[in-house]
Amino acid sequence: MSRELLNTLFVMTQGAYVHLEGETAKVESDGRTLLQTPLHHLGGIVTFGNIMMSPQLMHKCASEGRGVTFLSMNGRFLARVVGPVSGNVLLREAQYRGHANEEWTCRIARSIVAGKIQNMRAVLLRAAREAQDPEKKEDIAKAAQWMSDYLARLRECGSVDEARGYEGQATADYFAVFDHMILSQRTDFKFGERNRRPPRDRMNALLSFLYALLLGDCTAAAEGVGLDPQFGFLHALRSGKPALALDLMEEFRPVLADRLALSLVNRKEIRAEHLEIRPGGSVMLTDDGRKILLAAYQKRKQTEVHHSLLKSKTPLGLVPHLQARILARHLRGDMREYYPYYPR
Repeated sequence: MSRELLNTLFVMTQGAYVHLEGETAKVESDGRTLLQTPLHHLGGIVTFGNIMMSPQLMHKCASEGRGVTFLSMNGRFLARVVGPVSGNVLLREAQYRGHANEEWTCRIARSIVAGKIQNMRAVLLRAAREAQDPEKKEDIAKAAQWMSDYLARLRECGSVDEARGYEGQATADYFAVFDHMILSQRTDFKFGERNRRPPRDRMNALLSFLYALLLGDCTAAAEGVGLDPQFGFLHALRSGKPALALDLMEEFRPVLADRLALSLVNRKEIRAEHLEIRPGGSVMLTDDGRKILLAAYQKRKQTEVHHSLLKSKTPLGLVPHLQARILARHLRGDMREYYPYYPR
């Protein structure tokens, strides 16, 4: 799997025009060239807000398997342009057949939830080691223990609804102590509860933006192996909802998005002036804030991590693609279970 999958062109300059020139993608604004890069370096293109793109570039990307994603200024998903469906139709048939089998669906959902809870626990344990306040350290440690309890009870889970219940309880307990993990800029980035659409505080705005990027990567991962990104196992099916991509991203929320948001705030790489409070109380990133977050996200994706199933190191940004392949192998019957990703 090529490391070029890590290279995503993000275009944020409002009014910019992205077009094809030879075998390169060229970004222009007000008659000036902002960037020009060879297409073979890119795994995809993501635009934010009012960006224009030539039909020729979209056709080229679609025909060569590069996704083009359109997001709003604050990172809300709008649309995605992809080429013909890839992969063997028999894989999708196995995916649909697996969903129709209640026991099979439950096993996959249980594995996904186990991955998310285990990774939330890892974030909590790390935060407990770093906490200076004894009371906060104890609260975080208790939450980590609750994650262990949920994992033990999850093994006896007998339905998808029950798995969803454990996921919801564990996530609520995790976010109940999330504010304790913010070690600096605590007033500006105070976290009360998880909220979205729109986010009502700065930390939630960071999380929502990162989750939108992660969802795009997981959608591309599912499409890349030939799976239907809208046909999931844990998330309920709904028109226009990428249920399988949401399934895949659950285990990555803590390790790729949450830890990154906490690190940026605690290291003061993101500050209050990088987010703007709009009329009505919603919060969104400024242009400078988006640039910082996108650069940090790309850097985080290139971090080498150990994949326990493969017994080797791989860039974190490739792990969603590896997990999609593992799920495809399970659906085909080549693997007994779907094994979620646990970082070491």
